[in-house]
Amino acid sequence: MKLDLYQIDAFASQPFAGNPAAVCPLDVWLPDAMMQAIAAENNLSETAFLVANGQRYDLRWFTPTSEVNLCGHATLAAAYVLYEILGFDGDRIEFNTKSGMLRVVRVDDYLQMDFPAQPPTQCAVPPQIVEAFDSVPIACLRHDDLIVVFAAEASVREANPDMRLLAQVECRGIIITARAADYDFVVRWFGPRVGIEEDPVTGSAYTQLAPYWAQQLNQTRFKARQVSKRGGDVICELRGDRVMIAGKAVKFMQATIEI
Repeated sequence: MKLDLYQIDAFASQPFAGNPAAVCPLDVWLPDAMMQAIAAENNLSETAFLVANGQRYDLRWFTPTSEVNLCGHATLAAAYVLYEILGFDGDRIEFNTKSGMLRVVRVDDYLQMDFPAQPPTQCAVPPQIVEAFDSVPIACLRHDDLIVVFAAEASVREANPDMRLLAQVECRGIIITARAADYDFVVRWFGPRVGIEEDPVTGSAYTQLAPYWAQQLNQTRFKARQVSKRGGDVICELRGDRVMIAGKAVKFMQATIEI
C-alpha cells in the first residue's frame, strides 16, 4: 500500500520555523495500531490523518506515542494541504474530531481555525513545578494542560526545566506564559508525558490561554509568540465560547510511504 504524506510547517511563513506536522490523507481509516506506527516513524509531535466524509472530513491526530483529542498545528497543516495541495475550493473546511466540529477558513494570508474555548480553573501549584523551574509562579491553572504563569517574560524565554519532574505532573502538558514587551503574551509548552519534551508551537494551548488572558488584560484579541527554539506567531481571539486561532503555513516536504 502506498500513501501520500506531507510535512507542513504550521504557524510559519517560511520553512524551518513554526511547528512541523505530518498530514496523511486516507480513503478509509487504517487500523489504529498502523496509524500509531506511522506517527512513531514520522517522529514529529503530531501526525494528522484525514478521511473525506460527505462535505466534511474526519480528522484524527497522533503523537509518536498516543492519540490526542485536540491539536491545533496539525489541524492548520491539514487545512493547508486541503486548500493549497489537494484543491479544496469551498468557503470553509469542516473537520469532525474527538473535540467536536472544527472549522477552518481563509482570512487574508492566514488560515483561521475555530476551536472550542477551554477556560482553565485555578489550582494549587504542584511542588514539581517549583522544583523543575526553580521559580515560584504567580498563578497556576488547569484544563487539559497545566498553565503556569510567571511574572517576567524572561522566566518563560530562559526556562530550562527538568523533564523528569514535569513528567510527574498529571496533565497532558505544561504551559508556561507571561506578559511580554512586543506581544500580548509569550508561551512555551512541554509535554514529556505524551512523548514531546517541548512543542514548537501548540495551537490547542490557545484555547486555554485566550480565556485566561482575556480576564487578565480585559481584551479579547491577542498577538502571541511561542518562544521555543523554532518559534511561531499566533493570532487568537476569544468569541464567546469559541477561540479563533490564526496562523500561516508552508510545505516542507511531499513524499510517498509504503506499508
